[in-house]
Amino acid sequence: MNESDGYTLNKNASHLLNTCLYFTASTLCRLITRMAEEEFMGVGLSPSHSFLLLLSQEHPGISQKEAAKYLSLAPSTVSRFVDALVGRGLMEKREQGRLVQMFSTEKGVVLCSDILHAWRNLYERYSDILGAKDGDELTRMIDEANRRLADET
Repeated sequence: MNESDGYTLNKNASHLLNTCLYFTASTLCRLITRMAEEEFMGVGLSPSHSFLLLLSQEHPGISQKEAAKYLSLAPSTVSRFVDALVGRGLMEKREQGRLVQMFSTEKGVVLCSDILHAWRNLYERYSDILGAKDGDELTRMIDEANRRLADET
């Protein structure tokens, strides 16, 4: 490592942690996950399960593979989420050979208004702390970084 790398050997560990994308992103992830889980407690679903249900309502018949791309999750994870939502009567799946399509049930459609309310509460909560403009810009930058890093892996 040298000065041009942004690190020097004489920097202390706490400084390195505060200037390392891995550690700062991990900390942010833990904090925003905790906030999201608190907001979604009233819905009775995790934020990821909730977004999958919204996807199935917005795109009736979406495949598990397509949903996995939207959510940046492994197809096997989406499959487990779908099974959990089917078990709760919020979603149904239809299989055509290897293709599995997902559809919200009437019960799932009704829950989507609560889900959208929880998303709005989460947005307002972190916007109150960060400021809406800064929160939106941070979201945009993280999304761009995710895309660029995913293209390289």
